[in-house]
Amino acid sequence: MRKEKEEELKSNVDLLKTYKKELLKEPASFLSSQKYRCYLNNGKTIIRENLLKNNEEGKASIILPITDQNTVILTIQPRVFTKTTVGISLPAGYVEKNEKHIEAARRELLEETGYDSKNLIEVAEFYQDDGIGGALNKGFVALNCKKVAIQQLDESEFINYFECTIDELLELYERKYILDGGSQLVIEKSKKYLKERR
Repeated sequence: MRKEKEEELKSNVDLLKTYKKELLKEPASFLSSQKYRCYLNNGKTIIRENLLKNNEEGKASIILPITDQNTVILTIQPRVFTKTTVGISLPAGYVEKNEKHIEAARRELLEETGYDSKNLIEVAEFYQDDGIGGALNKGFVALNCKKVAIQQLDESEFINYFECTIDELLELYERKYILDGGSQLVIEKSKKYLKERR
């Protein structure tokens, strides 16, 4: 990766680093859990908790956007409980009620980056953490993305996007800049599309 490109990335990361965390005493408003007694066919019973996000399963779509110039768009945003407090990942977001994964993928791509694609291809399907919930994620490659708008972020979202070449994406992935499991899986499952456009 060119030195100036890596400096641009590091500058974006530095802007969103957490310098202090304060534990609040009030109850959580986004995360909750439900406790179940589950009866198994083998005659045994187990107790399990189901994690909910905003009273929903929290299923999500993850998108690997490849522009019509064969570059890739990554997002950089606060991930305050990680080692670096900032995550570099693919655009992603929760699926809203009565929304299909592919619709959420297109909406999230537009909101987080201002890019749109008419050609989304599903490449992955996986549970976020099947030990504590039924949130099913789907991953997409978005081909021939074009910049059509400005970011449309929620009030509590702080997302910078970063455009890089396919080779730079793969280098960032190999150098462990991208540690989000969903992003890693979608990149792996998209290597055929990346190879075609290098």
